[in-house]
Amino acid sequence: MAQTLNEWLWQQEYWLPPGISWEDMKETEDICYPQPQHLLLSIPCALFLVIVRYFFERFIALPLSKKLGLRDKMRVKALPSPVLDTFYTTHSKNPKEQELISLAKQCDLPTKKVERWFRYRRNQDRPSLSKKFCEASWRFTFYTVSFFTGLTVLHDKPWFWDHRECWTGYPQQPLLPSLFWYYMLELSFYCSLVFTLPFDVKRKDFYEQIIHHAATIFLISFSYCANYIRIGTLVMVIHDASDCILEPTKIVNYMKWKRVCDGLFITFSAVFLITRLVVFPYKVLYNTYYYSMEIFQPFFGYYFMNALLMILQLLHVFWSCLIIHMVYKFILVGTMEKDMRSDTEESDKGEEEKEQMREKKKNGMVYFNNITNNNCIQSNGAQQRNTKTPFLVNGYAKER
Repeated sequence: MAQTLNEWLWQQEYWLPPGISWEDMKETEDICYPQPQHLLLSIPCALFLVIVRYFFERFIALPLSKKLGLRDKMRVKALPSPVLDTFYTTHSKNPKEQELISLAKQCDLPTKKVERWFRYRRNQDRPSLSKKFCEASWRFTFYTVSFFTGLTVLHDKPWFWDHRECWTGYPQQPLLPSLFWYYMLELSFYCSLVFTLPFDVKRKDFYEQIIHHAATIFLISFSYCANYIRIGTLVMVIHDASDCILEPTKIVNYMKWKRVCDGLFITFSAVFLITRLVVFPYKVLYNTYYYSMEIFQPFFGYYFMNALLMILQLLHVFWSCLIIHMVYKFILVGTMEKDMRSDTEESDKGEEEKEQMREKKKNGMVYFNNITNNNCIQSNGAQQRNTKTPFLVNGYAKER
């Protein structure tokens, strides 16, 4: 069964263009081609990166955050309550009004105390500023190293400047050691992100991030096996160009350095929109869709590769909409608003204000009537005060 599945998976019609077989891709003493088993090296490399990240965050990033004066907010811990904790973990973190009333009866507590308990409990689950700082510092370090590694590897390659060269001699393009290690570096990093996904900061685009990581891993792996390495290197260096600016923007935002943050945000927005919405479609999508057809006829690998690239492009459009919205707010307000993907800390003061607003909306007619009645009373009183009443002085009528 396993052998049959293996034979079906590695059919040359899936991975190679018509007229090329696996026999043509065998390694010799002088020429090395990509082999699927090479990808297994990414697993131990990913585990190694997880270990490096742990020590980096604990012994470099965390002390650095304290040196820079970053302090976590003091959070009130929710008191132990088996009933409320069970509901929180199994049903909902944001109970509705009827659920709050039911839970209050079960715990013999006022509804406001139950609501406050859930607020404290949600705050406990939110990552601290120091955790966000450490994660952003690690990613900034990696993306910077990866981006400049990519530039060092590709600056003298002909396909970096003329993208038609991506298909010269395809698929029998020898694998250079520098390209192999650049691929392993990127693939290992994204595999390590999958390993640490349950422990990383969860944002509102959590599921989009999962899709992005999965598509990236599949894209890197497939492009390696099908020897789309020249296209793959372009995709990686284009992505790293904006990622290495995004992470320091987050860091200075956590530090409340507004002017620096605003400058980095504008730079990141420009680089992201240009690289993801202009360079990527022209340099990669148009290249794989159109220019590759000058060399070979379409096959399964052609369609699969373009499908993965289109998934990435759809994610680029999604994130570009968020960035454009933030840029619009920046132009109106004059400063960068908070990261739209991040949850904000809930406070008692904010909840009290919301409660007052709900009460006002709920009793809107009463509130309006009270104001109207008071105005009427005041106006009538003023009229009475303004009315001149006569009184007698020495037998003659006088007005007050």
